[in-house]
Amino acid sequence: MKEKENQDIFQETQNSLVRTDPEFAGFFMDFSRKEVPGESKLPEKERMLCILSALLGCQGRGEFCNMLHMTLEAGLDPVAVKEVIYQATAYLGIGRTYDFLTAANRIMEEHGIRLPLETQGTTDRNTRFDKGLEKQVSLFGEGMAKRQTEGPVLRRNINRWLADNCFGDYYTRTGLDDQEREMITFCFLLAQGGCENQLRGHTAGNFGVGNGKEKLYSVVEQCMPYVGYPRSLNAMAIIDEAAAKFESSPGKE
Repeated sequence: MKEKENQDIFQETQNSLVRTDPEFAGFFMDFSRKEVPGESKLPEKERMLCILSALLGCQGRGEFCNMLHMTLEAGLDPVAVKEVIYQATAYLGIGRTYDFLTAANRIMEEHGIRLPLETQGTTDRNTRFDKGLEKQVSLFGEGMAKRQTEGPVLRRNINRWLADNCFGDYYTRTGLDDQEREMITFCFLLAQGGCENQLRGHTAGNFGVGNGKEKLYSVVEQCMPYVGYPRSLNAMAIIDEAAAKFESSPGKE
């Protein structure tokens, strides 16, 4: 019976490992599809968004495609999927997201989803900087505005692009809310590794939008089968570090 369940799961995700590596397929699928989800404290939509984001971050395109088939069959909004991939470009670069976007388009069309999807943008060339900076300030505080006027001269272009492109072009879009956008950014960063400074900043950003320590721990747990233990443990250490600072900040008891 157990073997039959594993075969069914792999057929759903179009994975051939059940034939070539049945022993591995059995214990890994039990772990990643049953044991770990059984401990989740996240709504299913958020859990799926986290996994897709982590697979983008670690460049797991094959498993991303498997999971995308499953999530679309389970009813995840295609708009939310596209927003994850679009926003990932700000944190991973088009060199690492292009193949995921083309693969997602192919899979969506296989599922009968008509492309392009409905437009989600809320800014244009004239408003993207102001709206993006407004979003930065709302998420990370007034210090973000000072980067435009008081930051190092050699960083002015990057600081401007962070406002008008990263936040103005992506974070102002509909399709995902602020909590979801900060959550998926956390996943992009923890999964790719080497971005600990940015992960610290976005852990604090998650706390600011209401994604607290317990929730972020659950996010890491759900991503762990796809990114491994080292990056998961590093992320948990940063959560602990950021939580200690957040709890001792003015206004916190």
